[in-house]
Amino acid sequence: MTTSLQILFEGNVQGVGFRWSVKRIAKGFDVTGWVRNLPDGRVALQASGEDAEVRAFIEAIGQSELRAHIRKQTESVPAQPPQARGFEIRHD
Repeated sequence: MTTSLQILFEGNVQGVGFRWSVKRIAKGFDVTGWVRNLPDGRVALQASGEDAEVRAFIEAIGQSELRAHIRKQTESVPAQPPQARGFEIRHD
């Protein structure tokens, strides 16, 4: 079953290599999507793929060195699956 999730990360998540680390972690999973900074200081991530892969990817982020920067993460289902080739860092 294919799943798409949007995760909003709050904490000290900008200016610490967060997006680059997420992209590196994504290489180990069969997911597509993107990660980007938001103007309010949060980081948004959208990922799509088999449910187990997406869940394992999100869990891997939480178990990585990034956990020290995450104060809160909020999960939701996006209205549309992320439009991306592979997993990318967005600057829009």
